Amino acid sequence: MRKRILSSALSAVPPLGENWLDLERAAVVEVTSEEEGFPVESALVSGESPGWRAAAPGSQTIRLIFDQPQTLRHISLVFEERQTTRTQEFVLRWSSDGARSFRDIVRQQWNFSPPEAPREIEEYQVQLSDVTTLELVVMPQIAGGAARASLRSLRMS
Repeated sequence: MRKRILSSALSAVPPLGENWLDLERAAVVEVTSEEEGFPVESALVSGESPGWRAAAPGSQTIRLIFDQPQTLRHISLVFEERQTTRTQEFVLRWSSDGARSFRDIVRQQWNFSPPEAPREIEEYQVQLSDVTTLELVVMPQIAGGAARASLRSLRMS
């Protein structure tokens, strides 16, 4: 997995037969931060893993920059929070011009309330062509505070 750390300025089981994009070979990933033991690539590859967690509180960005433009039909996101009750917001957006401009796919809020509601699973059927960049921006606690963003998995086909 190729990755870059961005400056601060800037699991669900897949359906049978789903042909997930091999992100290790198809993209470079940029991330604002990552906690030791919870690297971003563990949320982007198949198999059992702890997922990604930010090293610091506040808004975080995961950006996938594709080597070749992609056609995307399905995007699956799984967020998990087993410790803190919080309201999270995320924006998933895409670019076809090398990240000069973005179009939102979805902006979503979710209330985590462990242990009753520790997981958010989002599945999106999309028709996106010539995707050069996919970006996920997570605000882990919309009211502010010390919560850190996390992502169990991000898959696409």
